[in-house]
Amino acid sequence: MTQPPTATRRKGTWSSLARPQYRILWAGTVAAIITSELRLVVTGVWLYDRTGSAAQLGILGLIQLVVQIPALLFGGTLADRLDRRLLTAGTQAITLLFIAAMTGLAITDLLQPWHVYIATAVLSVSSVFGNPARSALISATVPPEEMVDAVTTSFASQQIATVVAPLGFAALAKFADLNAAFILCTLVAVPAVVLPMLLNVPSMPAPSASSGDSLLKRTWEGLVYVRVHPLLPALYLMDTGVTVVSFYRQMYPVFADQLFDGGAVTVGLLTAANSIGAILGSFAVLWLRGVKRTGMLVLVAHFIYALLLFPFATIHWLPAGLVLLACLGGMDAITVTVRQATVQLSTPDEMRGRALSVQTLSAQTANNLGTLWVGMLSATPLGAMGTLLIGGVASLGFTGWVWQRVKAVREYRAP
Repeated sequence: MTQPPTATRRKGTWSSLARPQYRILWAGTVAAIITSELRLVVTGVWLYDRTGSAAQLGILGLIQLVVQIPALLFGGTLADRLDRRLLTAGTQAITLLFIAAMTGLAITDLLQPWHVYIATAVLSVSSVFGNPARSALISATVPPEEMVDAVTTSFASQQIATVVAPLGFAALAKFADLNAAFILCTLVAVPAVVLPMLLNVPSMPAPSASSGDSLLKRTWEGLVYVRVHPLLPALYLMDTGVTVVSFYRQMYPVFADQLFDGGAVTVGLLTAANSIGAILGSFAVLWLRGVKRTGMLVLVAHFIYALLLFPFATIHWLPAGLVLLACLGGMDAITVTVRQATVQLSTPDEMRGRALSVQTLSAQTANNLGTLWVGMLSATPLGAMGTLLIGGVASLGFTGWVWQRVKAVREYRAP
């Protein structure tokens, strides 16, 4: 007799929040994201205000690139070998320490650009050690049939946090000062440290036959696993190619100045608009659950993203810019959500941390190269507008190439 489908059917978009352990992980993740977003926007605005240089802002990408690559290679291995709760809480404790130090220096007017660069280097490493562990914990808090909903809820909630953070920053920048934003960032970092320790889940994966292998060997196993995976290399390649030529998130102070003749408040609005679009994009993945050709969905989203870069670069009216930036965030969110759900569903638990780490390695390397590229090119006579137009042309070309040449993406169908 046919079993009723209600036991495995999705209950609703936010159904995962009914599970207490997922709620704890969710709250800690939201706190961590708000902390990260506040740190990025406040240090970026402070650095651009102090130096007035897009190139100095672009150097942040170079710093992150240099320090994150080795950390990303081993971050997933640690997530598969150590207690994921302790690893998540420990990395957030390092974040709290350095943000508190920058806050103290800012209040006493002793903060210098090199302090921001050092803090960026250290926190870039700590975040990539902690993020794979936090992501891998999702599977310990929900059953497999709720994984897509849990990932989407987590991603959407993170994007809500990235709306709250810049809007809070914009309000503080208008009615107080940057020191108030530094203080708020420090306070929000506290629950991000405490909440992961309250989880009561099996955060340590079961030992495998190779549990005695060296850290380097286990890391290499993760890289080999991703390399031979039928889909993940193509998805990572797609994201990397487009992102390197068009990454804009750490360039908001430059865009606010060069494209919209604005300051800190405009930076906050641009950041929030992008995150609002990302929220809608993540929900669009749920609305499009009936679309089985998710590989084609990713390709279309990248194509639309590339097209949107042209009007964003040339229409220097802030309301239009906010709408366009929201659309860019929505297209990016579709690709991120589909990619992360694919990793979670197609990877065994003992390899999940390493697979997620390679995904983060690909994404963060592209982000950092993109920050360096956009920052340095925006400092030339091309400016921000010329840089974005070049990025649009290159993104269209790369997306078209993948569309024609990478069959794995074009023909992939979700299970």
